[in-house]
Amino acid sequence: MATVTSTRPYHIIIFGASGFTGQFVVEEVARSAFEGPSGSLKWALAGRSRQRLEGVLNQAAETLRKPELRTEVEIIVADVSEADSLAIMCQQGLVVLNCVGPYRFYGEPVVRACIENGAHCIDICGEPQFLERMQLEYHSRAMDSGVYVIGSCGFDSIPADMGILYTKDQFKGRDLFVGGCAHDGTWQSAIYGFADSGSLRKLRKKFGYQPLPVVGAKVKKRGSLFFSKEIDQYAIPFMGSDPSVVRRSQRFLYEGHQELPVQYSAYVGVGGVWSLIKMFCGGLLFWFLGKFGLGRKLLITFPEFFSFGVFTKAGPSRKQMEGTSFSLTFFGEGYAEGLDPSQGRPNARICTQIHGAEPGYVATPVAMVQAAITVLNEPQFLPIKGGVYSPGAAFARTTLIDRLNRHGLVFSVKRF
Repeated sequence: MATVTSTRPYHIIIFGASGFTGQFVVEEVARSAFEGPSGSLKWALAGRSRQRLEGVLNQAAETLRKPELRTEVEIIVADVSEADSLAIMCQQGLVVLNCVGPYRFYGEPVVRACIENGAHCIDICGEPQFLERMQLEYHSRAMDSGVYVIGSCGFDSIPADMGILYTKDQFKGRDLFVGGCAHDGTWQSAIYGFADSGSLRKLRKKFGYQPLPVVGAKVKKRGSLFFSKEIDQYAIPFMGSDPSVVRRSQRFLYEGHQELPVQYSAYVGVGGVWSLIKMFCGGLLFWFLGKFGLGRKLLITFPEFFSFGVFTKAGPSRKQMEGTSFSLTFFGEGYAEGLDPSQGRPNARICTQIHGAEPGYVATPVAMVQAAITVLNEPQFLPIKGGVYSPGAAFARTTLIDRLNRHGLVFSVKRF
């Protein structure tokens, strides 16, 4: 297997650059090029259609008023269904930003090609089945090649995963328990993830993990529906990838660095009574249709109808993005220094928050690109060997949070 080498022509290759998310990743790389090694970044676009990639470059050049992009950024033609083209692509770059999803269908060939040809791989996957299967099947191979495969480096799940580490670092005590209020995932990933939830349980059994230790009081899980006084609205357990990703990071930090794991639960606010009624009707319909093939086809074909306008095939307009933002709030409890956790309930609290611009196509490209720049600039602070990692496991010792703060994903302490 090839290993990563700094003699390659490109620092970053954006694969799937002509997709809806990919085009915004292109713009973010262009904005951040001065942050590369030695103050510059050599990068390229990759995908199936040269014509479409040229269109993306032209659009980025016009949007950013950088006409030089048309001539300075090169194009690589590669197709996820053609292994040879993926190999040629991976041999030319240090880091591949994989924007081609759903990852359960198109992600594995890219992971395999990166490991075999010595390129680090970063994706924005929010699909626990894919993420955990890649860790199970490719972690050892990635370690042998010195390749870092880091999933969930977008809004799924850098805010949640790095937010836990930030909250723990800011907490003036020990043995922290955290609950978060979270966000939505992508429509197709949610459909296929729901339909395939049984295989995820089987997959997790193959790891043979022992339960992580619980120090002090065990966090009580809230119900399937409850009114949250913290955010003054109804909330439900978050069904996306964040809890899975956070657990993987906490296990790595416990087993690799002997750090006591944080207990974590994630919830999403759904609003008031009317929102609750819509969610119940939509959830019931989603549950029913997601059970069989024709139903899943209907959900995918008509996302705007079945999601009450939340998801569309065209995606949001730039004007809609400008008027959208997100906040992710963490409510933590733990024990003050000197208190024996076995002697009582938690007696110290902290509240932190991450806020930023539109999550899917503004915050996600920022998080993905800053993850890549961190890999390029801070290899000495990554895990000692390559492997398949979650963001918290890969970036716990780096300055990624500081980088995100400078780019509009702001981490802050609200109150103790």
